Formats: sequence, C-alpha cells, structure tokens
Amino acid sequence: MKKIQLIAMATLALTSLGACKEKQKSTDNSAAEAEAQAEVVETQPTTQEGEWEVLFDGSSLDGWRGYLGETMPAAWKLEDGAMVFYPEARKEGENSNIVSKGTYTNFVLSLEWKISEAGNSGIFWGVKEDPKYGQPYATGPEIQVLDNDKHPDANRGGKTHQAGALYDMIAPSEDVTKPVGEWNHCVITIDHNKNMGKVVLNDVEIVNFPVHGEAWDAMVAKSKFADWDGFGDFPTGHISLQDHGDIVAYRNIKIKKL
Repeated sequence: MKKIQLIAMATLALTSLGACKEKQKSTDNSAAEAEAQAEVVETQPTTQEGEWEVLFDGSSLDGWRGYLGETMPAAWKLEDGAMVFYPEARKEGENSNIVSKGTYTNFVLSLEWKISEAGNSGIFWGVKEDPKYGQPYATGPEIQVLDNDKHPDANRGGKTHQAGALYDMIAPSEDVTKPVGEWNHCVITIDHNKNMGKVVLNDVEIVNFPVHGEAWDAMVAKSKFADWDGFGDFPTGHISLQDHGDIVAYRNIKIKKL
C-alpha cells in the first residue's frame, strides 16, 4: 500500500514539474513575441498627421528619384550629409530635376539650402508627373533659391525672382539670405484648408499668399504662367528640387502633414 502511495506521489510531482516547465516555456515565448512586436513597431516610419517625415537625413537618397524616372540622376551626390547637384555630372541632354517619392497636399516642409556663386535653383510643390508636362515647373509653383547678389534674376520681376519669393508672383518682404557658401533654413507651409501659403527664411516670415481661389487665379494671371495649362492645378503632388544648371546643395529635409 505504501509503495503504491509513493509511486502516486512521484507521478504527481513529475506531472507538476512538467506543467511548471510548460508554463515557463509559454511565458518565455509570450515575452519573446511581445519583444519582437515592439521592435517591429519601433522600426516602422511614423507618417501620421502632425508628425515629421524625414525625406532626406544625409545618409541616403532613397526618398527621391528623377522626374518621370525610377532612379536618382547621377548628377546628385551625397556629400557631407547633404545632397549636392553637380551640373557637369549630367548625361548629355539629360535634365536632373528630382521629386519626392511621396505626394502631399497640406504640409509644412523644412529644409536647408546652400547655393553656389551666381547660382539658381528652386523648391516646388504640387508637381504632377505626366509626359505632357515634361518638367516639374510646368505644374508646380516655385519657391526661389538664388544668389541674390550675383545672379541677374534678383533684379527681375520686381524682386519676385529673389530667394524665398513665390517665383514670378510674390516678392519677399526683405532679403534675409546668408552669404554664398552658408546654409539657409527655409520652411514652406501650404494649407489648402486655410487657403494659406507662407515662407519663413532664416526664421523670418518673408512671403505669404493664397493657394487657390480667385486671389490665386489673379496672381497667376499676372505672371508668366498665365497661359500655362496645368500650372498650379494640382493640390496634391510631389515636392521637387530643381536642376537649373548650377551647383546647389540641400540637407535636413523633412515634411509634416497638416
């Protein structure tokens, strides 16, 4: 009788030990799964409304490609945390305008630019990709990037071609650009809900304008774009950086949806 009791007790102990081990194994697996899920969440990009999305962090050109193309033009190089356009590196007959891979409607775009001596470039939004347009500037309004001191455009169009201007439409209230070779911080806000656009250059608001409606149409009608089919017609479009044939650099590019 005692022998039977001893065997039963031993069996019970082994069963309990096995159950504990199985419970511990299950707990360990659950913890590992939770940790793996946390890692996945942490590595996913955050592009929710009101959060910054990095378009260029200084280490990769993956957020950009050539207009109407699949890859980045060879003329854009990674250099000291910036993407730098070198016109002499273009293939013959090639235009190296680039666009963001994503499209945007209402946003705040923040970036830094540095222009070469007597250089010219531009930042566009609302860019529509279609072979019938051919270039980003055919549809996208431009915020000018320029050497105000030495590029002849600075004295044209009543200053509507100066750095920070809504090109050929609204002149900057003042020239707050830094000398050639220094970085300028530009923040562009486009909000169709509030019918408001503005440019802050080096912490100074220098331009504000409507982005649609009668007031917008009136500005376009007085500009070189008056008869351009498609110009400013696309609230949602790509961000674009311009190949204007001069060396220019951009860095710290990020965008926040509104």
